[in-house]
Amino acid sequence: MQQLQERGDSVRKPGIWTVVLASSAGTVIEWYDFYLYGSLAIFFSTLFYPANEPTAAVLISVATFATGFLVRPLGALLFGSIGDRVGRKSTFLMTLILMGIATALVGVLPTFETAGYFAPIALVVLRLIQGLAIGGEYGGAAVYVAEHAPANRRGFFTSFIQTTATVGFFLAIVVVLTCRLSLGEELFKQWGWRIPFLLSSVLIVLSLYLRLKLSESPVFEEIRKGGKTAKSPIRESFATGHGVRYAAFALFGATAGLGCVWYTGQFYALYFLQSVLKLDFLTANICLAAALVIGTPLIVFFGALSDRIGRRKLIVTGFILAAAFYVPIYQGIAAAVAAQNFVLVTALIVAQLVFVGLIYGPMAAFLVELFPAKLRYTSLSLPYHIGTGVFGGFVPLISLSLVAYTGNIYAGLAYPIAIAIMSAVVNVLWFPRALAGEPEAAATGLPARAN
Repeated sequence: MQQLQERGDSVRKPGIWTVVLASSAGTVIEWYDFYLYGSLAIFFSTLFYPANEPTAAVLISVATFATGFLVRPLGALLFGSIGDRVGRKSTFLMTLILMGIATALVGVLPTFETAGYFAPIALVVLRLIQGLAIGGEYGGAAVYVAEHAPANRRGFFTSFIQTTATVGFFLAIVVVLTCRLSLGEELFKQWGWRIPFLLSSVLIVLSLYLRLKLSESPVFEEIRKGGKTAKSPIRESFATGHGVRYAAFALFGATAGLGCVWYTGQFYALYFLQSVLKLDFLTANICLAAALVIGTPLIVFFGALSDRIGRRKLIVTGFILAAAFYVPIYQGIAAAVAAQNFVLVTALIVAQLVFVGLIYGPMAAFLVELFPAKLRYTSLSLPYHIGTGVFGGFVPLISLSLVAYTGNIYAGLAYPIAIAIMSAVVNVLWFPRALAGEPEAAATGLPARAN
């Protein structure tokens, strides 16, 4: 770790676009790795679980997908603490390597047919390792870019990190579809599903090459040279009333709603098409992939807009619109599938990506600006990964379970709607009291712009 740090110090300071490219490329690959299983979860229910109860197998497969989210907060604490003590760059190199190893191993796992219950147990273990890695990745990349970006364009430059989750998901879908179509259904089921996981090893090596060219963040370098790095980032972040207030606001007023809106507009949309409406795998994934191509640039657009009009206006608007329009959007999706109008299906997914863009685009800059520089990696990462990993990551499981329990195909929307409303209310009512009168610019080491 120290060698990585020293090498980073000797590298010439990169320009902002080099920082954005190298940080984003690595984060895209990590999200690609993490979401490969998500894009195959319905398919994996036939490979890694007993086939005699298909509905239960689907729910267990989706629950396995969710296990990776459970440990993301632990990864946030572990790697966030390292990032605040040792450095941003070294830490997100570690997370990238860990993710690459875990994902490659998924590609060589035996199936339930050949290994029995060892197969799903091993899959869960690897999902947990992936969750730890992604728990440390996002915070490091967001903080690293923000600490290089000009103050008046922080929302714009950090929004590229925000696109990486969606781009990684899109990449996973495209690679899976390409393998499935080129190999055919039978060969893909036999061994072709392994290719996307093994391919990530090549992508990880390329990403590591880019990241090794980076130097440490200038903000962290200044802190380290001044001897002001945190001795115990976890305790200093969350053992004081001040730190708890900020973290609680970030969780309940921002990231919980963000997680539910993101996963509803992308993963639940896919599962709704496949599991609830019984649309075939190929058509459902093509509709979603097309929507992601159209909708992803909105994240950058709204990130840049937040530099001009503020972050909170956009974030709260996204929560309100999501809560108001989810039911009619999904009713429209059901009607469009029945009419085989897949252009309309795609358009209705894009509508959800507008909500995602409003919230997700400004979010990295919003969170970075809430926390002091010496604790930023830890303080930001924990509420982010509880919000997106726990509140958001369980959207498919909770929502599909509600549908199965009630028999109402729209019942699953109750959960993301409730969380979106909660985050909007907390953000509007709590922000002035939680943060008013506190010298944010001095505390964070960045010019204030969160409001």
